[in-house]
Amino acid sequence: MKKILIILAAALLALPMAAAKKKQVKTLSDREYWCQEAWRMAQPVLENMAKGELQKNMLTEFSPSFDNRNRKVVYMETFGRLMAGVAPWLALPDDDSPEGLQRRQLLEWALASYKNSVDPQSPDYLCWGVSGQNLVDAAYIAESFIRAYDALWVPLDDVTKQRYISEFKKLRSIEPPYTNWFLFSSIIESFIAKAAGLREYDDFRVMMTIRKVEEWYVGDGWYADGPVFAFDYYSSYVFHAMYLETLQNMIDAKANTRLEYKKYYDRALKRAQKFSIILERFISPEGTFPVFGRSSTYRMAALQPLAMMAWKQTLPKELSNAQVRSALTAVMHRMYDQQQNYNEGGFLTIGFCGSQPDMADWYTNNGSLYMTSLSLMPLGLPADHPFWTDAAEPWTQVKAWSGQPFPKDHRWGDDIQTKDRW
Repeated sequence: MKKILIILAAALLALPMAAAKKKQVKTLSDREYWCQEAWRMAQPVLENMAKGELQKNMLTEFSPSFDNRNRKVVYMETFGRLMAGVAPWLALPDDDSPEGLQRRQLLEWALASYKNSVDPQSPDYLCWGVSGQNLVDAAYIAESFIRAYDALWVPLDDVTKQRYISEFKKLRSIEPPYTNWFLFSSIIESFIAKAAGLREYDDFRVMMTIRKVEEWYVGDGWYADGPVFAFDYYSSYVFHAMYLETLQNMIDAKANTRLEYKKYYDRALKRAQKFSIILERFISPEGTFPVFGRSSTYRMAALQPLAMMAWKQTLPKELSNAQVRSALTAVMHRMYDQQQNYNEGGFLTIGFCGSQPDMADWYTNNGSLYMTSLSLMPLGLPADHPFWTDAAEPWTQVKAWSGQPFPKDHRWGDDIQTKDRW
């Protein structure tokens, strides 16, 4: 009995200490939480690749129905898609804050990784041109340069830049399917126009893409994935972002063609704003969004246009910074806090919310899943921007399901018309 009383007394004494420790646990701000998740996603990839050890150390996973393409595409998918998402964050000015130190380290690793990826002597030289899939992920690498041109492209040495332009041009031998893949060609070619000059790019691949994307627009912010509409998130994964960036590259390159790129850009931006309203309304009060269509393992990439509009500070008037931040943060917590989204090697695992390998499509590997980083673009806004500092606000579905007033929604129509210059 004496022994039991001693144990009980010790346990009672430990309770205040445990409570004190619990109080000492710091509650992360939304931005600190986003940075934590971005670091968790990027560090294993970039630290390994900077040393030329990604292909040696990455714990890879492939769809149970994976096709017969070269499995080394997993590394190009991992690197390209990750960098397209974290590029805006790495482009922020350097500082000595805890976050700034993380960014500085990731940027150092990223620049080394870019060099290794096109160096034939590096163990992490990527499998350029061995599969049609390379066109896709080269486009995401080009997109990362577009999103952080001064931070990621300009500092590269001339040999590395020349190697990239050469590798990008070789991908012209890949014939894209009659789908969103047209935009992979246009994003690469328009980047070449911006970075290497108008004499270097293939104008037809850009012009044809623009004309086809316009034909495939079906209204209210949605694009068909080719001639036939499919109810999926490819308007999020590819169309809105890569179409806007293709058009912006042509504006930056001062291309003089039949098309008035600024008018096309302004119209595409309005469509993206409408689509961002739809995406925000998809987010439930519990921080979930509907899962439908193929490629659901891309996780939060489904919300890319909403994240992009926030980063570009072009959110429509119907959406405030605070409600978008609150909604996206709620989804991140629901997605990442409890589920097993990473394998024992620290790399993303196949699934939508956790390890769900049967969710994979025949083209899916765990490199594909780094598309989820595209939702992180608002980290490219500085920490003192209202997106981060404004007090949290309820998003649309919270308001709707709690009896609060919320904006009505109506169809949006195009109000910008375009004609060929000649």
